[in-house]
Amino acid sequence: MTDEWISFAEEGDESDSAAADGWCVVVVDDDPEVHEATRFALRHVHVHGRPLYLLHMHSAEEARRVLPTLVNPAVILLDVVMETEDAGLQLVDFIRGTCKLASTRIVLRTGQPGYAPELSVFARYDINDYFTKAELTRTRLITAMTSAVKSHEQIRTIDESRRGLELIVRSSAGLLQPQALAAFAEGVLTQAKALLRGPIDGIVCAQRGSPFDANDNRLFVVGAAGALSTAICHPLSELPADSVVELISRSLRERRNLHGEKHSVLFLSTREREAAIYVETPGELNEVDRQMLEVFAANLSACFSNLQHFEEVHRLAFRDPLTGLLNRAGLLRELDGAAGRSDLRLLLADLNHFTDLNDGLGQEAGDLLLQSVGTRLRDGLGQHATVARVGADLFALVGESERLIPAVVHGLFEAPFACGELGIAMSVRTGFCDLGDCSDGLSALRRANMALKVAKGSLSEPDVGYQPAMAERTRVRLGVLSQLHRDFSDGRLELWFQPQVALANGRAEALEALLRWPDGKGGWVHPPSLFIPVAEYSGLILPIGAFVLDRSCALLAHLDSLGIGPPRVAVNVAMPQLRSADFTAMVLDTLSRHGLKGHRLELEITESIAMDEAQALRQRLNALRAEGVRIAIDDFGTGYSSLAQLRELPVDALKLDRRFVSGSAQGPDEAFAECILGLAHQLGLSTVAEGIETAEQAAVMKRLGCQIGQGYWHARPMPEQALRTWLEEHKGS
Repeated sequence: MTDEWISFAEEGDESDSAAADGWCVVVVDDDPEVHEATRFALRHVHVHGRPLYLLHMHSAEEARRVLPTLVNPAVILLDVVMETEDAGLQLVDFIRGTCKLASTRIVLRTGQPGYAPELSVFARYDINDYFTKAELTRTRLITAMTSAVKSHEQIRTIDESRRGLELIVRSSAGLLQPQALAAFAEGVLTQAKALLRGPIDGIVCAQRGSPFDANDNRLFVVGAAGALSTAICHPLSELPADSVVELISRSLRERRNLHGEKHSVLFLSTREREAAIYVETPGELNEVDRQMLEVFAANLSACFSNLQHFEEVHRLAFRDPLTGLLNRAGLLRELDGAAGRSDLRLLLADLNHFTDLNDGLGQEAGDLLLQSVGTRLRDGLGQHATVARVGADLFALVGESERLIPAVVHGLFEAPFACGELGIAMSVRTGFCDLGDCSDGLSALRRANMALKVAKGSLSEPDVGYQPAMAERTRVRLGVLSQLHRDFSDGRLELWFQPQVALANGRAEALEALLRWPDGKGGWVHPPSLFIPVAEYSGLILPIGAFVLDRSCALLAHLDSLGIGPPRVAVNVAMPQLRSADFTAMVLDTLSRHGLKGHRLELEITESIAMDEAQALRQRLNALRAEGVRIAIDDFGTGYSSLAQLRELPVDALKLDRRFVSGSAQGPDEAFAECILGLAHQLGLSTVAEGIETAEQAAVMKRLGCQIGQGYWHARPMPEQALRTWLEEHKGS
């Protein structure tokens, strides 16, 4: 079985026979796609010859209604964050307390935990395992479910044979109240006293590995009581009791419990950690007390594991696993405490061109670079700022406003970053806001992010501070997005087309598809220059782009059937579409569905996209061009093209920006246009002049060697019916 990420697939309901004979697995999650993914991943899985039968519940409230009616389900796969941030954790209390489902195994999973659960919730009842959804591969899910079902079966078998030991089970449950491992060790002492019905004078709990340094694998005292309590957090070798040191070391070395005349050592083991608890006893234990303590130790192992689960969930909640820095949730907690302080600032630093590097050198190199950047930021600013990683290539800094200025951050990026054996030069753009008038962490993060987006969209300002006007622009954009989403879903967007004609004979060579948003009154709700960037930013451009491509190919096929179809149709493509993993397949499938060959389609990308994302684009564009699809660079001359990059990109055509066309008869602009057209000719590329509005401009472009013209002089953009009429009239051109 491959360790592939869980994919979504249609799957029917489980059969009645599976419900009767199988292991009942309850899936509680408010995300419908998670249910589909789980159903797909666990289909056909058997444990001890019996299938898994899934019951799906979509909220904690639904689970509270249904769970009391179930008879001992085997596993509950439970989302942490549903109606509230801790809805899943609160449901654990209901499962164990109200429903009395002691043998049912509970597996927690969460998307991006932003709230650390209370230890009392985690510890009071047995939680079998937990995962973040990002790490839960199909293999891991099947393994976790198999392990949980087997554990459920074993617990039921054991429970039936040891009902007389209910006192131990009840008392061991009380151990899970402490808030730290030291208190946990003292809880063992208290419970051991109750079990053995006699005085106990000392206790030491030691683990393999430092509580503070993951690279230190010595034995450390993590809990103690009585005369040895001063040794907590020190290496076990420093304990002023050589016999205790030897007994604990032996227990861990031999991985078993030890019993002597006046002591017992309980060995605890989980998949993440090993520990041993030394207890002094009033005398040698009899066989019954030893057996009770052995069972007690087994329960302590489960408790110990749950404490580790809490520690790990706490780490995942607030720390980035790659860099060790705070993550977004940890940053927000830091900002909540700093909000309102006029002397503090939040600065976001976004790495320029990280996607190109990650695609070109590989994810492993990208991860090394991010770690190197995080280390330098922490070392360079650690005394004066809190450092966090809050996105793929986005870092956040919180510190004193006077010290945390963009120039200081840029200074840290002057030297190359170590990336394996390579030295990688990187730069950043920054957005920042002062925290004085921020009500909480989230509002501060939003403001800094607004400023960063302005910086990323600017060619001249790499560092931008928040201004109140940015919030108003954001509010307007959100309003546009809401209406755009609604009108697109209702089918109110339209495609218009503008012909591109051969300057030599006036024949239509192509049609450019242009998206329009009519208001139903003869005008437009918003121009494309406003709503297209909003669609790109929100991700709505993906379904809109697919719609434009489909309707454009459908129209071209229809025009072919009428005998008036031009050689090709041109469609503009945005960067989010090109970054989509299924873009190439979507384009080729659309062409195939409408019976068109690849050369009938031309994809237009802007010059800035072509240059900024050259590495990321090359493979995808090459795959399309291999199928005959033409590639054109739009608005050429407005960006900062590198001739080397232009030569490497799979390009068929350059579209000369309208500013060079409109001023082509006025000296310098004509010279620029002639230079660009000459460059295209040398590279073997076809050329299109945009924005031709007069006969004089058309004549100049023709004289300079441009092959195709587009603009009001030849034809305005028009809806489909008007386009058919225009093509009929110009069929003989």
